[in-house]
Amino acid sequence: MASEQDNCHLCKEYLRDAVSIPCGHIFCSICLKTYWDHADHTGTYLCPQCRVSYNKRPTPRRAGGSRYSSLQHNSDSFPPPPPSPDYNVAGPQDVGCDICVGKKNKAVKTCLMCLASYCERHLKPHYESATFKRHKLVDEIGHLDRQICPQHQKGLELFCRTDQMCICVLCTVKEHKGHDMVSAEQERADEQQRLGATQAEIQERIHDRLKQMEELKQAVDVLKNSAQRSMQEGEKMLSDMIRSIERMQQEMAKLISTNKRAALNNADGHVERLTHEISDLKRRDSEITQMSRTEDHIHFIQSYHMLIAQTEAEELPTVTVNPYFTFGPVTKAISEMKQHMNEFSNDELVKVAKTVNKMTFCQLEDPKKKHQSKGEDAPIYRAVQVQEPQHRDDFLKYACQLTLDPNTAYRQLQLSRSNRKAALKRDPHSYPDSAARFDSLPQVLCMEALAGGAYYWEVDWSGEGAAMGVTYRGIKRTGYGDGCRIGYNRKSWSLFCSDSSYSARHNKDQIEVNAPYSPRIGVFLDHVGGTLSFYSLGETMSLIHRFKTSFTEPVYPGFWVWYESAITLIQL
Repeated sequence: MASEQDNCHLCKEYLRDAVSIPCGHIFCSICLKTYWDHADHTGTYLCPQCRVSYNKRPTPRRAGGSRYSSLQHNSDSFPPPPPSPDYNVAGPQDVGCDICVGKKNKAVKTCLMCLASYCERHLKPHYESATFKRHKLVDEIGHLDRQICPQHQKGLELFCRTDQMCICVLCTVKEHKGHDMVSAEQERADEQQRLGATQAEIQERIHDRLKQMEELKQAVDVLKNSAQRSMQEGEKMLSDMIRSIERMQQEMAKLISTNKRAALNNADGHVERLTHEISDLKRRDSEITQMSRTEDHIHFIQSYHMLIAQTEAEELPTVTVNPYFTFGPVTKAISEMKQHMNEFSNDELVKVAKTVNKMTFCQLEDPKKKHQSKGEDAPIYRAVQVQEPQHRDDFLKYACQLTLDPNTAYRQLQLSRSNRKAALKRDPHSYPDSAARFDSLPQVLCMEALAGGAYYWEVDWSGEGAAMGVTYRGIKRTGYGDGCRIGYNRKSWSLFCSDSSYSARHNKDQIEVNAPYSPRIGVFLDHVGGTLSFYSLGETMSLIHRFKTSFTEPVYPGFWVWYESAITLIQL
């Protein structure tokens, strides 16, 4: 008697031509093939034993091991192959025949009149008997209770459009009397038509998405190639820079060695000369000592005059040593060069990083923004590298002194500090009537018109939120509409500041900017070059956003201030 491990789970007989599938279970090759052939129409393949599902039909592998090998080699001793299992029997996921007793076969059709499902054998009367000619057969469906009216226990045949539900004939007498009702077939036809339109739209979307995906894949390939090429070229250029620095190191070593050798040779020459002069002077000193001891007066007098004349005739040069001579200037020069290189490389890397970070590789486009009104050009925001100052001291060369114009201030904006500060208060201020005043929005403009040059100013802001920017004189002053709001129309540009983010605004577009919080903002306007830049000021000065446009007339600095907030123009 063979153990269950040697039997096929499907045919319950000895394994023949045993094969295994990914979950590890083993079956007869012919049994597994037959079983999965019946599952081809569903697209889902289950392990007959553990019910693990596979979306793709696995490729069975011949089972290894001596046990199955021996079964194969001794196949002659086994009885002939058993008949293929009966796969007409309904499984757990199949619809069973309602007429079969005991083991139920798979249902092939469902009768909507009988509200029952039939296998091929029990379905024959519906085809052969005139009694069932008017019965409607459909492909087998489960949950027939959904086809029955829960109140009248009749088949659902109608659709009530008033209540949007399926009903039976008896429902029309009372519950749905007077309602808009059609047959289920007609409602199906109408919905099928709408479904067809929806499907066509879905297919069009699929086509568009596939096209976008293909474009994105191509762009990704281009991106990868560009990144690889830039990396290789960057590594090559940096390697060249390293070699240049190594050559500079060699030149520096050569310079120091040459000057050191020249200085040492010069010193050695002076030492040799001084040594010779010291020897000569010692010799004369010895002669003077001997002459002083002689008792011959004539010899003393003759030797004295000769020695004195020789000493006075020879003037020995003086060797002066520079106590401050050092190679420190070389070290200092190299240190300064290192600092300059670090600053330059950091600045350039920051520029490159900002430029790359501002570029958008791909993004989701809001369909609502795709429809621009005719005659209006959508503004384009780019982070454009222009010839602007790089340090605050350089910006200060373009500093201008601004003053808030009381004739434009919203009545609840209180001006102070010689009209350099504006704060939004709850009580209105008694400003005189002016056609230039913003009557509904908490905004104020400066008196100065800026045109034909470069200008720089700084603004302190505090509170929950404030905006700063520039506008043409013709901006609307009455009402709440976008035509009055600084940054919300074609006549103005602004940067809104909060304690957590910034947003750049012009016309219908708004760009969210992620940058560190800063209570002081620097604004640089190049009216001729067409740039308006905003910088955060702190220990360092960093760009928040830059508008690139073409100014067609003078602009006025302007501000929007929220409750419990204030802006202050800084005197530079």
